Amino acid sequence: MPPTPPRLADRLLRLFFASDRLEEVQGDLHEEFAYQARRLGQRWARWRYWWDVVSFLKPTFLRKRQANTYSTSSQISTLMLRNYIKIALRSLWRSKGYAAINVFGLSVAFCVCTFLFQMVYRQLTFDSFHEDGDRIFQVYRFINNPDKASRTGGMPLPLTPALKNEYPEVEAATRFLESSSLFDYKGKFVEKNVKYVDADFLKVFSFPMLKGNRSLALRDLSSLVINESTAKAVFGTEDPIGKTLRLGSVGNQKEYIVTGVLADSPDNSSLQYHSLVRIENAPGYQNSKNQWDAYNHTVYVKLAPNATQAALENRLKPFAQKYFSDDLEKLKKQGGKPDERGDLVAIRFQKLANVHFDREIANSGAPIALVYALLGMAVFILLIASINFINLSIARSFTRAREVGVRKSLGALKKQLFTQIWGESALLCLAGFVIGTLLAFLLVPAFNAYFNAKIIMDYLLQPGAIAGILGMFLLVTLVAGGYPSWQMTKVNTVEVLKGKITVKRPGFLRNSLIVTQFTISCLLTCCTIFAIQQVDYLRTRPLGFEKEQVISIPVGNKYSGRQLVQRLRNKLRNDPSVLAISGSGVNLGRGKDGSTSRGILSFTHKEKEIASDWLLVDYDYLKTLNIKLLAGRDFSPAFPSDSLDRVVITETMAKQLGEKNPVGTFFQTDTAGAKIQIIGLIPDYHLYSLQQKPKAITMHISSREEISYIFVRVTPQSLNSSMEKLKHLWTEIAPGAEFTGTFVDENIDALYRNEESMAMIFSFASGIAILLSCLGLFAVALMAIEQRTKEIGVRKVLGASIPGIILLLSRDFVKLVVAALVIAVPLTWFLMNQWLAEYPYRIELSLWVFGLVGAGAIVVALATISFHSIKAALMNPVKSLRSE
Repeated sequence: MPPTPPRLADRLLRLFFASDRLEEVQGDLHEEFAYQARRLGQRWARWRYWWDVVSFLKPTFLRKRQANTYSTSSQISTLMLRNYIKIALRSLWRSKGYAAINVFGLSVAFCVCTFLFQMVYRQLTFDSFHEDGDRIFQVYRFINNPDKASRTGGMPLPLTPALKNEYPEVEAATRFLESSSLFDYKGKFVEKNVKYVDADFLKVFSFPMLKGNRSLALRDLSSLVINESTAKAVFGTEDPIGKTLRLGSVGNQKEYIVTGVLADSPDNSSLQYHSLVRIENAPGYQNSKNQWDAYNHTVYVKLAPNATQAALENRLKPFAQKYFSDDLEKLKKQGGKPDERGDLVAIRFQKLANVHFDREIANSGAPIALVYALLGMAVFILLIASINFINLSIARSFTRAREVGVRKSLGALKKQLFTQIWGESALLCLAGFVIGTLLAFLLVPAFNAYFNAKIIMDYLLQPGAIAGILGMFLLVTLVAGGYPSWQMTKVNTVEVLKGKITVKRPGFLRNSLIVTQFTISCLLTCCTIFAIQQVDYLRTRPLGFEKEQVISIPVGNKYSGRQLVQRLRNKLRNDPSVLAISGSGVNLGRGKDGSTSRGILSFTHKEKEIASDWLLVDYDYLKTLNIKLLAGRDFSPAFPSDSLDRVVITETMAKQLGEKNPVGTFFQTDTAGAKIQIIGLIPDYHLYSLQQKPKAITMHISSREEISYIFVRVTPQSLNSSMEKLKHLWTEIAPGAEFTGTFVDENIDALYRNEESMAMIFSFASGIAILLSCLGLFAVALMAIEQRTKEIGVRKVLGASIPGIILLLSRDFVKLVVAALVIAVPLTWFLMNQWLAEYPYRIELSLWVFGLVGAGAIVVALATISFHSIKAALMNPVKSLRSE
């Protein structure tokens, strides 16, 4: 490391000298210091340097303020600016390879970051468009169970009227119950969803009203509000206001009058709707309107401007004790203890802005950790691209050493050199930014289709997005372009003209940059592999039933599901490719209709609280899904009482009931109701996704309840032909109804779309990160090898072999990659364990993955630097030593 003059003396010079004189004087003093350090030693050279500095502090040399002199901070003239641009373009044209690599890396990084930032923006702006959104909350119930506290968004029907009547802080409140219905207008049938709400719905939420009076649209029980797309689907070009529609299922329809048309709910809205009617019209409302133990809908409230969430939650403690006293007593008997706020059962609020990310009470949306992971990936990729830019710029500075020296010797100031060199960097950044933005606009349809991202590039035209993009561009330009430019202007003029440019070894900055790049790349690669393994594990883990070879057909509301099941049985009775046909009230997985439903019944049995999925099935359900009986028998038409008070239960349900041999035993869900007999016992199976452990399930048959989904098991050889056959038969047994059948295994896969999207995005990001890291390593290798060209020539003259030289040049880079792995492995282990902790069924992190990624990183690094190292090793030493 060459000796350096005293820093305090340099500061003294800057304090007294004008900027146009400082560089000339300081340059001469630095050259004299270097000469004296070689001749007399560093200690005497430093004393001599102080003497020279003090000698220069004379009135004739000191800074003067003259009224007629121009300011050194004056604006660059148009001519000079034009010359700067012309010189920059010529310089870049002479180094087309460097320019192309820089522009390519930056454009890819800007393009990918645009996509990822758009995805993050869409998630973080969910439900942000409502007026007074900070006063809107979803109501949830907190239960501090002895084993684990839980929260649920399901509410009893009488809760909302009680809240409004007893608490003036609640300005407006609405219940929200989801269903589907058949729309019948003059013989035209359309299947749409229906949301049962209160009249306050349009006071709580500010979805734009296109037609109708907002304050009167839901005033009457016969009022119907539809969205714009439903209006077009049902009425075409007719004005829908005042028109009469019939809604409901077959044999249970009711007339409604269209009183309003809302705009379609935005894509970034937690509440999606086709139509709104008053909740008093919901099936079973009259029977449940006073029941505090039936939780079947969500509730949203809008607080008064002077009310606060914390104060109202505190005031709601007596409310919970009053209306949920039975739950409190049960929890106390089970040994439940109040939480830190003193609650066993409480009514609390979740901000509307957080509902989308709260999967416990909303059961929808993306985990907030995934959103932050996307944001982190965008920042990582931008960081890698900036590091590449810095490395390439510094590498290129060695080829421009004499140019900089000549400019400085001819009187160019540091400020002017910085402006010139930074201007070239700014042009490269601008080119990368423009190309990257154009690529983003061109590739957004493909990106949306592949990742199901739902990006709308119109977001980029919003003021906030424009400010963010410009800020990102300026930050990269200033940091990635400014630092190398500043470094190039610091070198000593005489040393530069001699071609002697020294960089501190082992190059802390250079090493830090390459370790950072490969740490990020290895981190993303490991996370990608583990995410793919977890998705495959969820897909392939046994569910307790055979999901293959089963076709699921949503029935809809136009026909009776029970009748359609029987018609299919009659049509396919003698078909050898059909093994079994059944039906259920709940689909398996997520089909084309996109809907899921769940019915949970809670009751007390032998002073124990029982909770079970209450599942409506049809005959041959177990046969269709190939679920084996552990004891007892299946439902059979030979026993008429099976459709009244007979059930088949799972093992978990039997454990809750406390029965080792439950077949033949009885229980009651209501003390005044009939006794229910257990006729069969089956193993636990996953009715829903593997994101939760199997729940207790009680299967029953009821002639009063409608079948919503039909299941058909077919032979393995007839999968495609059976689907086509069912599609054709559907037009015969259900004319006019759309066939939306799917395979159950596909429905199960659809449950893990979030995880699959995460794995795909991680794969995409890790690929980009590796590509950019290789570009950075390419630059670092070039910089290091160019510095050691003469050393390589000397070694070859002294007899060094080509393999030895290649090993010498590669060894240091391999050490850096190993250091990156040492950092990335524990970081990946921690992050993936945090993510996998959300799953009751998860993979174990395998050490071989880290070994594979590490070996791959080393191979990629060696392949990247081999071009330069082999080229340098094969170079004729006469050429490398010619200047000596």
